[in-house]
Amino acid sequence: QAQLEESGGGLVQAGGSLRLSCAASGSILDISAMAWYRQAPGKQRELVAAITSGGTTAYADSVKGRFTISRDNAKKTVYLQMNSLKPEDTAVYYCNVAYTGVTRTYWGQGTQVTVSS
Repeated sequence: QAQLEESGGGLVQAGGSLRLSCAASGSILDISAMAWYRQAPGKQRELVAAITSGGTTAYADSVKGRFTISRDNAKKTVYLQMNSLKPEDTAVYYCNVAYTGVTRTYWGQGTQVTVSS
């Protein structure tokens, strides 16, 4: 029943910024954690950033200092503020949500981020 709606992707020049949003709906369960993954062409999908419902965060080394994950628990929305974007940040970014008491996690549809050089 969970539904994740991603938005905010687009084309940006190197050094620019984008903010991704992922809104969760369709479930009565509480969210335990939300995360952003990305998958670049020819590469494995990787964890970019994660945040628990309590606010604990974790980041991939490649984005530390440039990206910030945040959430609005009331809106069940997670954000990824991406600054100082680099061409290597180009990827499809996927939201992932874990619900309390549910084994599986749920994926958003993905949003394309393209950083030009």
